[in-house]
Amino acid sequence: MLNKRNRFNGLGGWAMLHSFTKIYIHLVWSTKDRERLLIDKVRFVVREHILKYSVEKGIHILGMNIQPDHVHVLISLSSDQQVDDTVKLIKGESSHWINSENLIPMKFSWQRGYGAFSISSSHVGAVKEYIANQDKHHRKKSYGEEFGTILRKYGYSVSETDQSVPEVL
Repeated sequence: MLNKRNRFNGLGGWAMLHSFTKIYIHLVWSTKDRERLLIDKVRFVVREHILKYSVEKGIHILGMNIQPDHVHVLISLSSDQQVDDTVKLIKGESSHWINSENLIPMKFSWQRGYGAFSISSSHVGAVKEYIANQDKHHRKKSYGEEFGTILRKYGYSVSETDQSVPEVL
């Protein structure tokens, strides 16, 4: 039996006593100047660090793949998280950590911007698979081509012949 607090409100739905959110975001960002710096074991060490840090900060990562010059992450945002704040936490802390651990022989930083694309619940599995298969995917398509395709899919005007990634990344 339902108690008063959880009772059907009689107005065609349940009383909203809690916040219910399912917000999935596919994030993409690159290394500064899209330099291929995250190579060999470095990319896996950085991946593990970001995963550990994200758990500490309550960032729910569903999938992540680090390529030599860019990163794909699928996150599920809670009702109290904002995309920009979440990305800044991950990028800022990870670049600081990469430099403090001297993982790259030069000063490391991420490019200023990022891409953040909403994903419906029905596409989460496909996006997770897409992210997991980045190594295979990039044997056929460059990062610039890939990101241009994503931008066009989300309605941005990108020339078919322009294989560079827009400056905002």
